[in-house]
Amino acid sequence: MAKLGFLGLGLMGYSMARNLARGGHPVAVWSHTAAKARQFAKEEKGIPCDSPKQVAEQAEFVFLCVGDTAMAEGVLTGTNGLVEGAKPGTIVADASTIAPAASRVIVQKLALKGIHYLDAPCTGSTPGATGGTLTFMVGGSQEIFEKTKPYLELMGKQFYYCGAAGSGLDAKLTQNLILSNIMQAFNEGMVLSTKAGIDPQLMLEILNNSAAKSGLISYKAPFVLKRDFTTNFSTKWMHKDIGLALDAAEEQGVPLPLTSITRQMFQAAISEGYGELDMCSTIRVLERWAGVEVKT
Repeated sequence: MAKLGFLGLGLMGYSMARNLARGGHPVAVWSHTAAKARQFAKEEKGIPCDSPKQVAEQAEFVFLCVGDTAMAEGVLTGTNGLVEGAKPGTIVADASTIAPAASRVIVQKLALKGIHYLDAPCTGSTPGATGGTLTFMVGGSQEIFEKTKPYLELMGKQFYYCGAAGSGLDAKLTQNLILSNIMQAFNEGMVLSTKAGIDPQLMLEILNNSAAKSGLISYKAPFVLKRDFTTNFSTKWMHKDIGLALDAAEEQGVPLPLTSITRQMFQAAISEGYGELDMCSTIRVLERWAGVEVKT
């Protein structure tokens, strides 16, 4: 039985931490919203903490899942952050999707204190976190990854060791770049076919039985047709990830023209008030422009 910690109890983090606790390990938790840590302690017999520093003081392995780069930097290396409480030899696995360049800086800062760090972003959205079926892409020391894997296995089913520090994030951003562009292509195609008078359900069946079939669309389309935009992965967080991919591409001198347009369409959706909704709500921008709704 290991002493574990978890930072960030949002849509995904709460379920991830719960799966660790149900694996039989004591889990010290912290969340920006203190009530979530108290709720977790009540429901899962976790240990509520007032700061990331307090979590680190009680844990051998610390996991986190927070919203963006600034949040990760704050909880790890800021005031009352993990770095102030962690003992040498502590292992940190960051499941957040943040900038690869920032992640490599975090590695160096934590290493000065003898703390090991893995970038371990995950995919699977809220259902994957709830069911413990996430896919992790990991960058950092392979030896440290192997030590951490037994606990990652409580939260996920697929694990890809991608290489040196930042590599897991490079892989995750590539995946989300492709997902966001597929989402935008679906939006455009379905609005076009609906405007032309083709039944959306029929169009979806055609897509699912053609070379255009996509796992993302097969999953998301029924929600669109039902007009259910309940959040599994929000528009605002995908917009953030697209921006990180564009930043990484600029650093590496890689042009991403299609992705640049997709990011603007996600920004339009945020500007129209859909930022907190699931990313499939982005179709509503084109629907308004075209004067149609894609629904059953």
